[in-house]
Amino acid sequence: MTSANVVDSVAELVDIVASAGGELIGRTRLQKTAFLLLATGLGAEQFKFRYKHYGPYSESLASTSDMSKILGSLTEEQRPSTWGGTFSVFRTETAPQFEGSSPRVKLIKIAKAANPIDLELAATSAFLAFEGHSDPWKETAARKPDKASRIDSAKNLYAELMSVNTPKKLPSIV
Repeated sequence: MTSANVVDSVAELVDIVASAGGELIGRTRLQKTAFLLLATGLGAEQFKFRYKHYGPYSESLASTSDMSKILGSLTEEQRPSTWGGTFSVFRTETAPQFEGSSPRVKLIKIAKAANPIDLELAATSAFLAFEGHSDPWKETAARKPDKASRIDSAKNLYAELMSVNTPKKLPSIV
């Protein structure tokens, strides 16, 4: 990655957190939000996604997160979770690049407010639809049987995400 790419990637990541009101909770939420921005043509073009356990995942986004912390444009606080692991809280003091009524900010705020499992399932289903699966919800349920009980609420979230006027539309899978 060139230094210009690093700068652009860091700026994009910081703006995602800034557009979320300066705080975004969870690495998985950050990954899914960036994926949805890419899928809808609202940004994150510098990040390439592949399928991983929690759905669409970008290694370059994860490394950009580390670089952003080194550069001081983003902080990440690790907190203990109720299930025994930890979760991340990302923060920035940087002002967002886009106004609050923009489709980009709307999508980020929907993702920020969403139940994290619903967001994971919705983003996974969108990713699988882009990959050509004929029934991405069924495939998502098969890959994540312990979370399949939340498919209906994930579909509701997906419909809300689809209601945002974006340059590229999410696949019609609801």
